[in-house]
Amino acid sequence: MTIARNILLALHLLGLVGLLGALLSQLPKPQKRILGGAMHSALLSLISGIALVGINTSLHATDPEKWMEVDHTKVGIKFLILIVILVFGYKSVKKPSVSTKLWSLLIALTLANVFIATAL
Repeated sequence: MTIARNILLALHLLGLVGLLGALLSQLPKPQKRILGGAMHSALLSLISGIALVGINTSLHATDPEKWMEVDHTKVGIKFLILIVILVFGYKSVKKPSVSTKLWSLLIALTLANVFIATAL
């Protein structure tokens, strides 16, 4: 189970880095776009995050001394933020350009998700 957790954690982080990297790759361009890779990365983060919650819950149930209990409030907030990113992103992915406000919002939401995961 620990190996599966570590693999899922790596996939979750890879999805986050892919999302942030794809969004930030549009920084020097005057016309911002939402790349399909950003949405695939966000979806990878969502699926691996849900699986991580399940595995961490199972690990905590087997050995509560070693594994922390899952903070479902934090997970719920992160889930909602990621759903908003996915909805706005998939609505805009086929457009030739998006507003700088929407692009900035997606970056802000992604960074908020990172902040919630690490600081809270």
